[in-house]
Amino acid sequence: MRALIHPLATEKSLSMIDRGNIIAYVVDYRSSKSDIKKEFEETFGVKIKKINTSMSIRNIKKAYITLKPEFKATDVARKLKLV
Repeated sequence: MRALIHPLATEKSLSMIDRGNIIAYVVDYRSSKSDIKKEFEETFGVKIKKINTSMSIRNIKKAYITLKPEFKATDVARKLKLV
């Protein structure tokens, strides 16, 4: 099972990249925070400080991934072609 589905590219999520060093991702609704953390760190080669998740009414799970200060969310966003 893949935990990460696709990055969230809304106006709010793009502003969070600069303000809070946070990347927003749509994830599989069955995945846990540890699954998300493991896959994200392996895929992008960064370390995660914390993960907040939320579920929508339509069974869409979003993960707000805060990176450690030594890693930049803008670098990850460039790899994803969000910025």
